[in-house]
Amino acid sequence: MAKNKNSIKGVGTSNEEGDHKTKAMKRLNNLYQQVYSIENLKLADEIARKGKKGQYGVIAHDKNRDANIEQLHKMLKEKKYTTSEYSTFMVYEPKERVVFRLPYFPDRITHHAIMNVLEPMFVKVFTADTYSCIKGKGIHAALRSVKKSLQDIEGTKYCLKLDIKKFYPNVNHEILKHLLRRKIKDNDLLWLLDEIIDSAAGLPIGNYLSQYFANFYFTYFDHWIKEQKKVKYYFRYADDLVILSNNKPYLHELLSDIRNYLQENLTLTIKCNYQVFPVDARSIDFVGYRFYHTHILLRKSIKQNFARMIARRKNKKSIASYNGWVKHCNGINLLKKLLT
Repeated sequence: MAKNKNSIKGVGTSNEEGDHKTKAMKRLNNLYQQVYSIENLKLADEIARKGKKGQYGVIAHDKNRDANIEQLHKMLKEKKYTTSEYSTFMVYEPKERVVFRLPYFPDRITHHAIMNVLEPMFVKVFTADTYSCIKGKGIHAALRSVKKSLQDIEGTKYCLKLDIKKFYPNVNHEILKHLLRRKIKDNDLLWLLDEIIDSAAGLPIGNYLSQYFANFYFTYFDHWIKEQKKVKYYFRYADDLVILSNNKPYLHELLSDIRNYLQENLTLTIKCNYQVFPVDARSIDFVGYRFYHTHILLRKSIKQNFARMIARRKNKKSIASYNGWVKHCNGINLLKKLLT
């Protein structure tokens, strides 16, 4: 237990080089009233329902929409809100995992109400090198950044690729709360965030807030990588990390430093399938693509899923979705082969 406390205390402390950017940002106060205001709850309701108007939870909520918003306003103002019971289901693509689901009212509306207020803070503290679940970023922004970096052939001869062992289930609540308190001093809002964080082990996949909490959990690590370790070519999508360099021994040394940082500061463990390899000897498998210095191909599993879909039934919406993947890589021959 003592080790955990020391680790929490050490996360992003001021004696770290290069922490001046994150350290200089003011802690935010007087936010909670913005979260539970009627106007913000109505806006959250509008945002949360986009693309989901036919879902049972939205339909049920709409039967008493105004009264529900008033009720949620009162619950939050009086700090009587508690997270509802989760339901779960399995997904199998891109990998098998348990997804958690909360009712539309009051929980999903509440999560969006929080993010309406906190998203600018989260985005401001993130580095430019993280791409998951951020407006204006995403898979294809990551692709463009990796592609541009690979134009420096000499500087990107070698790749360190790694991800985290069961990242979402292993997020430490006390560390996450500590990090949030470095940015937020509104105790009422911290109460609400704590209530949501403690509603399930780790970070429940499927919660709207979880994707932002996940990025924020990594943000001081991201700054450490860029500002203290001076890594030039660094890319993170959720817990999938890629680092490029011209020096293979350096990447092995960096891997050791990363392992120590993650274990000591975030209680996270690197998966044993990490790789340090020459880029020209194999591709960099990242965000659904395989990157070479000369070209980019679609990941094998995505190609296989595309081919299976075509073999079963040529669904126009699915074809358009896969076209969105293919148009960002060297995939003309693949399209010809599958669609003719």
